[in-house]
Amino acid sequence: MNTPICDFVKNYISQKNERLHMPGHKGCGLLGFEQFDITEIAGADSLYEANGIIKQSEQNASALFGSDTFYSTEGSSHCIRAMLYLAMSFCGNKNRLIAAGRNAHKSFLTAAALLDLDIDWLCGSGENYLSLNFSAEDMEDYFKSADTLPFAVYLTSPDYLGNRLDIKKISEVCRRYNVLLLIDNAHGAYLKFLQNSQHPIDLGADLCCDSAHKTLPVLTGGAYLHIKNSLHPFFKSNAKQALAMFGSTSPSYLILQSLDMANKYLYGYKENLAAFIKKVEKLKKALEDYGYTLIGSEPLKITILTSAYGYNGTEIAEYMQNSGLIAEFFDADFITLMLTPENSDDCLSEISDVLKNLPKKERIKSTPPSFTLPTKKISVSKAAFSQSEIVKTQNALGRIAALPTVGCPPAVPIVMSGELIDQNVINTLEYYGIKETAVVI
Repeated sequence: MNTPICDFVKNYISQKNERLHMPGHKGCGLLGFEQFDITEIAGADSLYEANGIIKQSEQNASALFGSDTFYSTEGSSHCIRAMLYLAMSFCGNKNRLIAAGRNAHKSFLTAAALLDLDIDWLCGSGENYLSLNFSAEDMEDYFKSADTLPFAVYLTSPDYLGNRLDIKKISEVCRRYNVLLLIDNAHGAYLKFLQNSQHPIDLGADLCCDSAHKTLPVLTGGAYLHIKNSLHPFFKSNAKQALAMFGSTSPSYLILQSLDMANKYLYGYKENLAAFIKKVEKLKKALEDYGYTLIGSEPLKITILTSAYGYNGTEIAEYMQNSGLIAEFFDADFITLMLTPENSDDCLSEISDVLKNLPKKERIKSTPPSFTLPTKKISVSKAAFSQSEIVKTQNALGRIAALPTVGCPPAVPIVMSGELIDQNVINTLEYYGIKETAVVI
């Protein structure tokens, strides 16, 4: 498979042209790779008006993923905003109700604020705010009981803990009710390349986003917006406009080159991935033999229920860090490791050895507070654009949540903009060590 963007840049720098255009480093600088960092010069194409090498590269990606695929250099957050805008616009801007899994990334919330959407939160069952145990039957029940059908359903799968929803069955329900299904697949770009694809588009989703940089050899910020081929032509025709509405007019050509080169890498990826997954399965089996409790069904994630092993997730993360192993995520109950075929055999062996040498202790019996959906007081948009202040969590009782200040990872708010902070919310925030929160003035 050709690499049109990379080939152009290599040819360009070989000509050693005197640069009169941006960027300001003029191909020189302190980092050593500035010569590859270009802008929209003649022949380089333009991301949001692509008709040259970027268009060719996106067509290559589309062929690999079996969808209409578009690049982002600003992560899945950018694609999430574009997805919501496209779905809402397709419905004529008449219906602003969207149904969304409660474990949504904060970029969904900011997009909802910008578009002034009304949200029906789908909670399903489960004790952890990061995961949503939501089935096709739950989807059916929601539609049957809804006074107004939403213009779309938005779900996250896989989630930060490696749990996956039954997208295939949920999509069948959405189709019966003529409601679009949007999936945040930020952690699952590689699912397309399993022996039997588990990518959301192949399972029936209408639109989805992938953070290529999370699981593929792509620079941070590289992402995909995927549109199902059979979807109404409106979506493909307006995808670039939607991305341009929320994206920078100065997209990184370094990130674009990494997305472009990834196409070549992915061309023979399936066999490599299958072989690596077998190694991960072997590692997971070893950890279970050591006494660890693993959760989640995602092939490239290892999520340990640390409380079952007698530790807080933070304790095991610090223990691993002392051996040079940095976890993707950890909290009071879990630690998550994200693996890819770029992890060496030595790395997998080191993970096994380090965790094997940690002595098991008595199970920690404390559990997260039971979740109850907070009361909505004002709209997400009104709360997000109101004046706010940061207060101590214990002093937030009775206040209305403003735009969440949660960090990433996991960037999943516990209380959403416009909701009343009750004692249950405070208990949950404190359980997860969140000492301050933003509230509306």
